[in-house]
Amino acid sequence: MAEQQQTQPRSHQVVKAATAVTAGGSLLLLSGLTLAGTVIALTLATPVLVIFSPVLVPAAITVFLLLSGFLASGGFGVAAVTVLSWIYRYVTGRHPPGADQLDQARMKLASKAREMKDKAEQFGQQQQQHLTGDK
Repeated sequence: MAEQQQTQPRSHQVVKAATAVTAGGSLLLLSGLTLAGTVIALTLATPVLVIFSPVLVPAAITVFLLLSGFLASGGFGVAAVTVLSWIYRYVTGRHPPGADQLDQARMKLASKAREMKDKAEQFGQQQQQHLTGDK
């Protein structure tokens, strides 16, 4: 009896399958219609594009360059405002995300710089002693 229940499809599984088939079929139909419309539009527009291509190609390049320039400058502006607001929050002590990592990195760099300074002083003293001891 338990085996019979497992092999029989449940009603919600049937509904899921029917919904998936319906959605998949309608999307497949829409993609086919879109492909057919694209082919028809390209067939009709190709002669016009060939006639006007000496004007359209430079215009398209210009429009592309203008749009990419505006998008890049806008993106850089947003990035700059974000960085400046993060720095402002960090300086005023509001603890923005990543401030702990920045503090840890700063401490590591400072300790390594101190170590290098001490090693350089020791090396300088050793060289001084070596030079004064040879004379």
